[in-house]
Amino acid sequence: MCFVLQVVLILVCVLKDYVMGALKEKLKAGQKLSGIHIALSDPAITEMVSNLNYDFIWIDTEHSSIDYGVLQAHLIAARAGNTAAIVRVPTNDPTLVKRILEQGPQGIVFPMINTLEEANQAMNSCLYPPLGHRGLGPMRAIQWNFDQLDEYIETGHKELCRFIQIESKTAVDNLEDILKNKYIDGLIIGACDLSGSIHELNNVFCEQNLSLIDRAITIAKSHNLPIGISTGATDFETIKFWNDRGLSILSCGMEYDYILRGAMQTLGYIKQIQKDF
Repeated sequence: MCFVLQVVLILVCVLKDYVMGALKEKLKAGQKLSGIHIALSDPAITEMVSNLNYDFIWIDTEHSSIDYGVLQAHLIAARAGNTAAIVRVPTNDPTLVKRILEQGPQGIVFPMINTLEEANQAMNSCLYPPLGHRGLGPMRAIQWNFDQLDEYIETGHKELCRFIQIESKTAVDNLEDILKNKYIDGLIIGACDLSGSIHELNNVFCEQNLSLIDRAITIAKSHNLPIGISTGATDFETIKFWNDRGLSILSCGMEYDYILRGAMQTLGYIKQIQKDF
């Protein structure tokens, strides 16, 4: 019985390390990645989509009501299907970031990074000294002391995938400078807010906005850095448009949109059948 328990514990460790490291390795290898967004509070939804073979689940705490307790439930649910979870923080605040990282996501996304100074603060909040300024106190990140704290300090915290969002003309103008920070693992275009920064809010496909996106893609590729987009789009044409533009990370669609569209389609069928018969 003790042997069986030991085997189970080893398998748990191996699986955890695989989920934690797999996304990072895909990024380093330049693989194309797929993601889905979660904004609702019910972790059962995250558990369901964790079985769909997305590369990651994007849990949003910037534009949702998800709090720390709900976030923890989402992270547990994502692990049920062995899918990496990345969390978008509400703002570039080291205290908020620290509480999220202690819960052990595989990645983090910082919105509205516009300068090298802001990027430095974001990266510093993810890394322990001497690399950064993250305070020590991991909990779920080391499975409540099931994992070795010293190992996490030495290597574990570095496996986090650190993304910044490019969401303004200022950010694009400063991108060469921003990328002086070597700890950024990837860039995510926020196309809607980017259009807002040029007074074309939600006119994502206007010529000036696409030109800014193309500039960001060119700069990212010159630094061999993965770049992607977070979009609510779910149709084939739009997703293909962004892929063909040169974006290798496609995080597409919101779970509530999938629910609503499915329900609306079925309702339409019911109404049509009731009308015809």
